[in-house]
Amino acid sequence: GAEFGKGPARKRFGGAARGRGDDAGRGRGRGRAGRSGVSLRLGMGKKGRQSAISQRRGTLKRKDRSKEKAMKAERALERKTVVLPDTPMTVGELAEVLGETPVSVIKYLMTDLGVMAAVSQSLDVPTCEAVTEGFGKVVAGEDDELDEDDEDDDDMEDSAMELGIAMDEDDPEDLQPRPPVVTIMGHVDHGKTSLLDAIRNTRVTAGEAGGITQAIGAYQAEAADGSTITFIDTPGHAAFTDMRERGANTADMIILVVAADDSVKQQTADSIACARQAGVPLLVAVNKMDLESADAGRVLADLAGYEVLTEDLGGDVLCSQISAKEGTNLDDLLSKVMLQAEVLDLKANPDRDAQGVVLEASTVKGLGTVATTLIQKGTIRVGDSFVAGEASGKVRALIGFDGKTRYKEVGPSTPIGVVGINGVPEAGDLFVVADDEQTARELAASRVKIARERKASRYQSGLMQSVAGIFAGGKKERREICVVVKADVQGSAEALARALTELTLEDDEAEVGIKVLISESGDVTKSDIAVASVTPETTVIAFNTGANAAAMDDARMLGVPIEYYSVVYDAIESVESRMQEILSPTPEGEYVGSAIVQEVFNIGGTGNIAGSKCRDGIIKKGSNVRVMRGDKILIESKVRTLRNFKSEVDTITTGDECGIGLLVFEEFEVGDIIESYVMK
Repeated sequence: GAEFGKGPARKRFGGAARGRGDDAGRGRGRGRAGRSGVSLRLGMGKKGRQSAISQRRGTLKRKDRSKEKAMKAERALERKTVVLPDTPMTVGELAEVLGETPVSVIKYLMTDLGVMAAVSQSLDVPTCEAVTEGFGKVVAGEDDELDEDDEDDDDMEDSAMELGIAMDEDDPEDLQPRPPVVTIMGHVDHGKTSLLDAIRNTRVTAGEAGGITQAIGAYQAEAADGSTITFIDTPGHAAFTDMRERGANTADMIILVVAADDSVKQQTADSIACARQAGVPLLVAVNKMDLESADAGRVLADLAGYEVLTEDLGGDVLCSQISAKEGTNLDDLLSKVMLQAEVLDLKANPDRDAQGVVLEASTVKGLGTVATTLIQKGTIRVGDSFVAGEASGKVRALIGFDGKTRYKEVGPSTPIGVVGINGVPEAGDLFVVADDEQTARELAASRVKIARERKASRYQSGLMQSVAGIFAGGKKERREICVVVKADVQGSAEALARALTELTLEDDEAEVGIKVLISESGDVTKSDIAVASVTPETTVIAFNTGANAAAMDDARMLGVPIEYYSVVYDAIESVESRMQEILSPTPEGEYVGSAIVQEVFNIGGTGNIAGSKCRDGIIKKGSNVRVMRGDKILIESKVRTLRNFKSEVDTITTGDECGIGLLVFEEFEVGDIIESYVMK
């Protein structure tokens, strides 16, 4: 009791004892009883006081708010999630679902996706999803459909993002009959263009280099009953696969020309595959029946092997046996074309803005870029603004397939040359009339930007794969030949460039490929030479075109070779020979003699010596030699020692056995060839 008996503490204790003892039980007193009450909860020491303070102030530890954050994120995702139907939607309907104005959706389609669309036009499901994501929304159920990527890829091919336009259906009451569009396909030199000549009574084949078609041609002809038929002639050479596919995709039906004396060949099979992929019916024309070696039965039997069954064999494929050279049985073929057209019931709406596809594009002096375009629906008129792929313009003239006749307007199923394009569209681009020239320019600019971004993305992806391959090891050395391709028409330039880029040669340690720097139509210009001069050993290939005087002067001054070709075979073979030279260079110097290594000896203090036998010529001590292993040159060196048995000699000749030691090379193997040469 004495320790609490001093000072103020004693007074507080006493007060509590006299009148406030109940407070001690609640811990408010300071005497023994009060401390005893506090100690039951907090303890008497320093830790007890700290606990009391912490209880009054709250804990300093962070609360686990992960569940709360997850709930907030889930609620935010629910607010952003949009449920889209599995069917196409109009632009207006999509804008309503997104809570945006139709104008903002149309602007996004044009500037970010390169798609031209109106409020009432329909958008396919992939395009609707892309627009939804572009506005920061999430499409409901996307995660559940990740296993359907293959189907999505197929849908993307026909989506508005790929076509560049929102497709709409015409009112059936507005549709009117239109001429059939027929593509003539088959193997090279089977008579496709000759057949078209016979139908049109013209002479096109005689004017073609090598007698083979190397560009798409579009023409119109009349059948015996006066009906108009539009024909598209496609190349048969393997290099023009893209052109054949393009011709098939724009046709209502395909005439497959097969030579009666040659039967089914590789490009014949490719044409059948193109027809099936495009989903268009086939008609078979067995040509060259005037020849003694003609065998129509063999042709029909070979076609049956590709599941093309003609009516003669119990199938449903129409067939005519003709001779384009003699002009026999052509009326029968045309009548079957019109019969097939009646079955297909071909119609289009001419009273709308024109829409079509670019078959070919070329640069013509005095006219600029001329795009051979097949109008598929609507009517195109002089003065219309349009967009074609990444190019745009205003129609200045419409030129017929004969190159002379000019029209003020043309309707569906008509091939026409469109003049007034700014830039050069690619063959296969969709041609669409726009509301005004400003809209066409903006849409074309957006497509250029999108194409540039895609190209940069592909380049970056390829670069990362290349770097990964290098670090992984085991990757062959990559050597490239750079070329600039110029052609008379854009389709030929694309086809030749594609054929060249697919060429590869390789051996155990290296591979050689082609890098196309430019692929355009038109004459070779100074800018082409400037691009080619940047990369050493670059060649300019002029295919069915020439070079202007200024370009030729620059080429001579900068040492850039220009090679001219009129037949695709020659261009490809020339490049292949250059690739072989890059892969296995022809050794320099004049050949003197050679020896074959028969055994390898290790001489102490001297190193490895090649025990060899001279095959031909002579080899001298100190002469220049190269060690060959197969077709590969291992090293070029000089003869350091030359021994015949135990004697050091200066020269060995044919049939002599010797030991050869070289400067800075000892890794001989049995079978190596040591060639001696002198520099001129």
